Amino acid sequence: MKPTPDTQHYWDAAANGELQIQWCNECATYYFYPRSNCPRCGSADVEWRRVSGAATLVSYVINGRPYPPLEPEPLIVALVQLAEGPRMMTNIVGVEPLPSSVELDMPLSVAFIERNGATIPVFTPKAVSA
Repeated sequence: MKPTPDTQHYWDAAANGELQIQWCNECATYYFYPRSNCPRCGSADVEWRRVSGAATLVSYVINGRPYPPLEPEPLIVALVQLAEGPRMMTNIVGVEPLPSSVELDMPLSVAFIERNGATIPVFTPKAVSA
């Protein structure tokens, strides 16, 4: 993976254990994926902000035959909605890759793993307090 000028900050933050996404100062909106202008209003007045890392599961697929040698085990490819609004593609980790282990709208928390020389934001089921 080679970061672009638009994604470098995202990957640097991930390497430091932070999930950061962009915020548009013009229309007061978070957005993801990284780009130089706001997709909503087109403004270039954007900045990076650390976000909570809380999310909910919107959709997923269990890839039982991931591309070797990158992933020797099945993995959960997911679309999550961040608490701040944007959606992002990611992986769910910390659970068995079985349909009984995940459910739509389940609360998630960001975690970080090393993969192919990069730190990748992934999500785990959030512990439910009693």
